[in-house]
Amino acid sequence: MRAGKLDRLIYIERKSATVTGSGATVTDWTNIGVVRAEIVETATEEFLAGYGEADRTVAVFRIRYRPDITTADRIMHDGVAYDVKRVVEIGRRRGLELRAVAVS
Repeated sequence: MRAGKLDRLIYIERKSATVTGSGATVTDWTNIGVVRAEIVETATEEFLAGYGEADRTVAVFRIRYRPDITTADRIMHDGVAYDVKRVVEIGRRRGLELRAVAVS
């Protein structure tokens, strides 16, 4: 993986739950890392949903290998949140390809 291609900065966040003093559970996103990434592909797809047609933005990010990223995480890039849908290892722990869908 060439360092020159990692020209974007992304934030990886994980959902965390906190119990307040009154006993209520509050969920929030916690930043677990800031990494350099390459955006391989960004596209807007149309698909049929239960309520009609809808658009969704799909992006593919490549980063250096990290063992702690799962599909429960999300990516923040340029003020847009992306849910990680698939994590694919590149080579032998050389990098990761993160396929994500923008949250509307």
